[in-house]
Amino acid sequence: MANTTLYNLREAGFLPPDRGTRLLRFLDLLRISGREVVRKRRRYIGVMAAIALGTAGFITIVTMGRNLKANFNNDLDLLGGATIMAAHFDPQMYDRQEWFREGTIKAVSDIPGVRDVTTIRLRSNATTTFQEKVYGFNLVGIDANYWSLFSFTPRFGRLFTAKEVAEGSTVCVLGQDLAKTIFGSEESSIGQLISIDNNLYHVVGIIGGVRAADKSLMVFLPITTANDRIPNISEISSLYVRCNTWDDVPPVAAALPGVIKAHQTDHGLRIQVAWEPLKQVQRMFWWVSLFIYASIGATLVLGGFGIWNIMMAAVSARTREIGLKKAMGAEDSDILWQFLFEALCVTFTSSFLGVLIGRIGIEYMSHMLGSSPPEGLFLLCLLAGLAFAAVLGVGSGLYPSIRASRMQVVDAMRYE
Repeated sequence: MANTTLYNLREAGFLPPDRGTRLLRFLDLLRISGREVVRKRRRYIGVMAAIALGTAGFITIVTMGRNLKANFNNDLDLLGGATIMAAHFDPQMYDRQEWFREGTIKAVSDIPGVRDVTTIRLRSNATTTFQEKVYGFNLVGIDANYWSLFSFTPRFGRLFTAKEVAEGSTVCVLGQDLAKTIFGSEESSIGQLISIDNNLYHVVGIIGGVRAADKSLMVFLPITTANDRIPNISEISSLYVRCNTWDDVPPVAAALPGVIKAHQTDHGLRIQVAWEPLKQVQRMFWWVSLFIYASIGATLVLGGFGIWNIMMAAVSARTREIGLKKAMGAEDSDILWQFLFEALCVTFTSSFLGVLIGRIGIEYMSHMLGSSPPEGLFLLCLLAGLAFAAVLGVGSGLYPSIRASRMQVVDAMRYE
């Protein structure tokens, strides 16, 4: 009976273990701290949720930041197309017109930070006859990169593909107003045949997107088809480049003239970059990022203050318990470590939960963006989250633990 009582007292942390002089061993500290957190889970659930969500937000935003920025750049046409730049030869700056060569176009596409490169060939006086009526329009020969570079989408039907460009297919895409003028409506034009220079082309789609308004009276052909079948079409005098993100715009703009000069003459070359829209986009994204990280930081700091308050309340509520343990032989360091481990148990449990939620969020966002998460960056964020949990646990639990450890036995035993 006596041995059982001593065992129970020792298991409860009131008596020192058989070996050593310390009251609680490391595993005992973990067990008792975890037990206290489970017992008071309703009290801790709020701060644990705050820390977990803060950690999950930090891991998700940092890990997927690059992919989020790249995805955000896909919709920059609403903000002025800040990642798009144009290069063209101005004949007024030189005694003759220059054209971009195939080797130059390939070299530009290899510049780090470049996502898409496209060129156009234009004929401004093209005509077609439909039901004995003649219609005039601008004809443009393009490659498949043209659609993605300017974020064009099919309003009806589809846009021709890279395979159709490579094969020189006899397909075309119409502008909205031209389709209405010739065929009466946009939808009814899909699948129709249109004659251009005695060649028939299948209408596969109507162009749509933010920039489609000024393309409403145009016909788009695969550039290979235009080269083979359309007489009097212009040479390539304009080159359009879209960067991966706005951070890539300055280095690409700086490298572009040198790359072009290395492959052909650069007489009359002009580079156009939307610097002002770029600054506005960067400024806006900076404020959005600041707000997000400030919210995450505030959540974590508030979680730390919550733990501090709860631990202070726990010290007051367990004052007599502390006095009893000291009366049974507990040292100040034993009491300090017990309360500090309890705070660490809360923060590490919250951090592990945040890592789990963050991983789920990363997988979901990766699926939505069609990309794979950078595992190395995720592991780095995981370690950073655990390190912050340790700092937060020590920072929020140290003062309450010191206060508990310095209590006088007599005062603690008499506390009501």
